[in-house]
Amino acid sequence: MDSTLINLWPLLGVAVIIVGFVLRFNPFVVVVVTALVTAALAGFPFQKVLAELGTGFVKTRNLPLILVLPLAVIGLLERHGLRQHAQNWIGHIKSATTGRLLIVYLGARQLTAAIGLTSLGGHPQMVRPLLAPMAEGATETRYGKLPEALRYRLRAFSAATDNVGLFFGEDIFVAFGAIVLMTTFLHEAGIDVEPIHVAVWGIPTAICAFLIHAYRLRRLDQYIAKEMANAPAPASTTREGGAA
Repeated sequence: MDSTLINLWPLLGVAVIIVGFVLRFNPFVVVVVTALVTAALAGFPFQKVLAELGTGFVKTRNLPLILVLPLAVIGLLERHGLRQHAQNWIGHIKSATTGRLLIVYLGARQLTAAIGLTSLGGHPQMVRPLLAPMAEGATETRYGKLPEALRYRLRAFSAATDNVGLFFGEDIFVAFGAIVLMTTFLHEAGIDVEPIHVAVWGIPTAICAFLIHAYRLRRLDQYIAKEMANAPAPASTTREGGAA
């Protein structure tokens, strides 16, 4: 057999991880099974696989603390009324709407991500405890109690705004991993490109992303006004024990 042939069987690990996520299995189990399947198809000895897993665990044993401690702090803040304070605070700003609030956050998220401060936002530390309650509070101040479907829509737009701001903002940061990867790949192909040039060309894309999503957020305000205008009036409270 020709020793130069490339073994493509380990690529079946990609299919394993795709099937696992499509079927909504536990992500940890999917990743571990994928690693074992890929290692087996690549001909790795089982002892070597265990050694690599152990080495990876030792190198990242402090990672759970980095992830868990901030979540614990956020949980304590929520327990002591962080969400309610955020809703009450935004409720005092009469000119605030959900669309305007999210547009301001979108701009701030893009600008901070563009200078490498990607950890200032995020779903667990910003969207869930602060941004989504503020979006709901701004709408409730104008229209009163919200239908559940609309409430979940506001939460979805809050999460999407954070995603858009981060994704297109970090492409401008010259030390972003994707920019380093692209420049390295191009250098290996004989194309000399500086990271700063790739980052600069990310600016037009970031501007377009901001304008498009800001337009969607402006339309969100119109959608909210329409939905609340067509919402049924709250049912009158019946007397206990029937009619007098």
